[in-house]
Amino acid sequence: MPKRTYQPDTHRASKKHGFLNRMQTKDGRAILKRRRDKGRKQLTK
Repeated sequence: MPKRTYQPDTHRASKKHGFLNRMQTKDGRAILKRRRDKGRKQLTK
């Protein structure tokens, strides 16, 4: 059986999509605001 294609790297993911990274830019903060307004349980990875 072939190896599964998706091998997640959580550290790399948090570097790109993590909370601290989102907070660094105006657009990132806007994303968090949208997700809060929508009532998301989890804002970022």
